[in-house]
Amino acid sequence: MFFKRRKKTASNDSKAETQTSVESDSQPANAQNNRSGSIEQGLSKTRRGFFTKLAGLVNVRQLDDDAFDELEDTLISSDAGVDASLRMIENLRAEARTKKIDSTEELLELLARETMKIMNIAEQPWQINAKPYVCVVVGVNGVGKTTTTAKIAAHLQAGGSKVMLAAADTFRAAAVEQLQQWGTRLNIPVITQGTGSDAAAVAHDAVTAAKARDIDVLLIDTAGRLHTQNELMEQLSKIMRVLSKQNENYPHEVLQVLDAGTGQNALSQVEHFQKATAVSSLALTKLDGSAKGGVAIALTQKFGLPIRFIGVGEQINDLKPFTTRAYVEALFGVESVEASSPSK
Repeated sequence: MFFKRRKKTASNDSKAETQTSVESDSQPANAQNNRSGSIEQGLSKTRRGFFTKLAGLVNVRQLDDDAFDELEDTLISSDAGVDASLRMIENLRAEARTKKIDSTEELLELLARETMKIMNIAEQPWQINAKPYVCVVVGVNGVGKTTTTAKIAAHLQAGGSKVMLAAADTFRAAAVEQLQQWGTRLNIPVITQGTGSDAAAVAHDAVTAAKARDIDVLLIDTAGRLHTQNELMEQLSKIMRVLSKQNENYPHEVLQVLDAGTGQNALSQVEHFQKATAVSSLALTKLDGSAKGGVAIALTQKFGLPIRFIGVGEQINDLKPFTTRAYVEALFGVESVEASSPSK
């Protein structure tokens, strides 16, 4: 496989800047609204930053040690992470010893190839191989967790799955109401209890209901919490214990929602949540509002967890299933092309 520079259209990068948000975290978007963003649009800020800085490096001088140091800084500043950036730069230095790199496009192609090597592990099939498949959704305050949970439900429903939601964020009355609104809009049942009730009891009742109603996937939305809030983290651990008593395989998945704009703090969040919940997959939101879309690289380099979805806008269809190729193409503005077979 090799890469070529993506042909730019007049609207590619401008759409991301002019699209108007019609959904807040507390007001579901119309499921029929087709003003959906794309991964390319969502990563346009990061891509433009890469291209501008890389163009300066290549145009001013041939790539030397100082230029590679600047390139390393560029990767780190986009939140690709120190470890991943060092790995990519080391490989690029080796390439430059045997091959002259004299264009921005060529440098982007090489970066794309190195990123693919790191990111391939992040694209893993979501094997929903149990019924009900129980997925607990976790994350800190403000990452768009409840909205993301509902968007995942809509995605699964569109694929033919029978989905149920559970409002285990009993800490906030607004969170329960928000999930109920989504359930009504999507015609998906929502299991709730009163504000302040035991979140673990909600999860328990939801599993019982999911079994009784022949549900394929149960998504349990939990309270947003800082990893430093010991009481709430213990509540999360209790949910896990209660679920595992119902079935030793519950939950089948713990999906952590992360705000891409928080940068390297996202790595710290995963570390802390893994201690309480054994996080097994990730979803990245708000990539459209960040110029640091490289955080997915840092997360993959450090944890090697599957990234299920990335959020590139406010609409219900703006939560996209993660694919490595689409991410890399959008990040660096290149297209991947299968090498043609040699002529006989």
